[in-house]
Amino acid sequence: MTSNDDMHGPSASEQTAMNTSATVEGVVDRIVYENPDTGFFVGRLAVDTQTLPVTFVGDLMAISPGETVRLTGHWVEDKKFGRQFRVNACETLLPTSIQGIERYLGSGIIPGIGPKYAKRLVNTFGLETLKVIAEQPERLRSVPGIGRKRAQQIRQAWDSHRNIQSIMLFLQSHDISPKQAVRIYKQYGDSAVAQLRANPYVLARDIAGIGFQGADRIARQLGIAPDAPERMKAGVLHALNTAAAQGHVYLTGTHLKKAAVELLQIPEAALPEILADMAQCREVILEEGAWFLPAMYGAETGCATHLKRLLRAPLEQVSINIDNALRWVEKRVGLTLSPEQRDAIREGVHAKIMVITGGPGTGKTTVINSLLAILEKKGLSFLLAAPTGRAAKRMEAATGCEATTIHRLLEFSPKTGAFQRNDTNPIKTDLLVLDETSMLDIQLAHALFRALEPGTRLILVGDVDQLPSVGPGNVLLDIIASGVTPMVRLKTVFRQAAQSGIIANAHRINRGEMPLFNEEDFFLIDRAEPQKALETIVEVVSKRLPARFGVHPLRDIQTLAPMRRGQAGVDAINQALKAAINPKGALVPRHTFGLGDKVMQTKNNYELDVYNGDLGIISLIDDDAGELEVCFDDERRVLYPLDAIDNLVPAYCATVHKSQGSEYPAVVLSFLPQHYMMLQRNVLYTAITRGKQLVVIVGTAKAVAMAVHNSRIMERNSRLADRLRNTIVTSAANHPHRNGT
Repeated sequence: MTSNDDMHGPSASEQTAMNTSATVEGVVDRIVYENPDTGFFVGRLAVDTQTLPVTFVGDLMAISPGETVRLTGHWVEDKKFGRQFRVNACETLLPTSIQGIERYLGSGIIPGIGPKYAKRLVNTFGLETLKVIAEQPERLRSVPGIGRKRAQQIRQAWDSHRNIQSIMLFLQSHDISPKQAVRIYKQYGDSAVAQLRANPYVLARDIAGIGFQGADRIARQLGIAPDAPERMKAGVLHALNTAAAQGHVYLTGTHLKKAAVELLQIPEAALPEILADMAQCREVILEEGAWFLPAMYGAETGCATHLKRLLRAPLEQVSINIDNALRWVEKRVGLTLSPEQRDAIREGVHAKIMVITGGPGTGKTTVINSLLAILEKKGLSFLLAAPTGRAAKRMEAATGCEATTIHRLLEFSPKTGAFQRNDTNPIKTDLLVLDETSMLDIQLAHALFRALEPGTRLILVGDVDQLPSVGPGNVLLDIIASGVTPMVRLKTVFRQAAQSGIIANAHRINRGEMPLFNEEDFFLIDRAEPQKALETIVEVVSKRLPARFGVHPLRDIQTLAPMRRGQAGVDAINQALKAAINPKGALVPRHTFGLGDKVMQTKNNYELDVYNGDLGIISLIDDDAGELEVCFDDERRVLYPLDAIDNLVPAYCATVHKSQGSEYPAVVLSFLPQHYMMLQRNVLYTAITRGKQLVVIVGTAKAVAMAVHNSRIMERNSRLADRLRNTIVTSAANHPHRNGT
């Protein structure tokens, strides 16, 4: 029987002892939980003096099962989880027993050594195993299965691991997460610590995820003054990079100064000299009161230059009797074109550059197919492309012709780090048709337009009512706004398309009207509480939709949410859906996904030929080879080295922005008042138009109404339209100080 005293927790003397600094040493038995973004660990430590493993928690450097560690911290009594050791510092020790060495090496901590090779090594070298790896790697070749190449890989991996450990010890004291520490080592190698001591702000430039704040924290601890020039320059660049991440190509002087002053906490009077110096060195570009990062400036001016070059070039005349051509194409496709479509085709057969826009069901594909048929009949060659793999696949299915991603069309070279197709090695085609142009950011647009020959025709297809590109710029809208190219907007929704609740409601939303929910293809499940919404989403995806409609929860259903955070945001939904759909999938070390999980590539990786937004399922994890395999939607199987998977994330749920250019048989959308920051008409419109057969909104009618009536779209700072109209004179290259600061 428990006494009342026992029920009230530890006594005062016990509590004092728990708060006293202590040290425990043992072998990491297992990692219960790890957040790779924050470095927070929950683990079990086998300690010789204790029967049961010790639970330890804290923000730690990367550790793995089998490692011997010395933890410094204090004991706490957690109300929910009981007695734990809260870690302040961690030191990795080399194991000293045969069993410890085997488990240490078999944990996957050294790429190329899994449990099988760990046993062979220990059987061969015993207690000398780690010494042999470190000092006599040539002896590894006496182990069955280890040749010269694998022995060299093991030695290099061992050296890298030990160097990372020492660097992590330095970074740990400066609040850098383990995941970021690995990136730092990859970037700077053995000179990482020296580089950071010399100028920690290079981290903001070179290491994704650290940013200015992380670098600034290290700089303060290293004694760098708040008004040091390198700090102020880094702050200015951070402000411009933040603006680019929000879609802006530039900042005005007023906004740049305001952002820098708030960030740096310095007087505004300190900035003009720094800005002038940065402009002089071309670290930033000043043009008529606007401040650009050099890459943004080059991309925008380059876009304008190459589009105008295309427009000025003479068009190869093709003799076409348009009325005969329209009758021929109607007979070929077996339908009667609408007046809008006929006008679009009339314009398209003679246009140098043309924009075709319109919502779902308005016949954009019919116009494209008709133009392709007519121009191909006249002997013109064509290529089809889209910004993402999924969009290219959709284009291919709709046209019956081969389509590719822009990245593949431009032929990225891993050796040079650049596209092989450019103005000196252009793409050879008479016509390029680009779909989902609303997704095109200013930098990719520049690379593409630069690679087109002067005589190439260009047709840009897109839905201007969708979300703008994730990257900076507003290319499609700017080209339309410039008025320098013909533009056709298709508005008529065809009868067959109008029978779809999804398409009908997309157009209602676009007109500012509430959607009409039904019991066939467009559902609302009313849930106001985020936790209840989360539980419903899990039930709908894992049970209700598969049972009623026969859709597969991984292949056919995509869950979307406007925001990452919150109880019904992307992160929480991913965790809950994994637990429901794939609870037993073995996790990749130090990641929240594993075998059988749905994942998304979040950045372009040209070497592996995978791109931002590509979706797949992890089909294999090979600890011995240090690799995992992802089977993507287009049936490609890609092998990832385990040290190159930072840009893979769980994808049971994704943001609406990440879904652009994609379609899924069924979409489940989390949409609650708590998402008020993102309850916008174009967010809702983009989300529901991702669904081909089914859309299920889990949330409230109030949230839907808030989005429908919020048509405000944040304007992006861009001068592409003005440059195309020749109202901006590009002169900053010769006059970096023009108009002062």
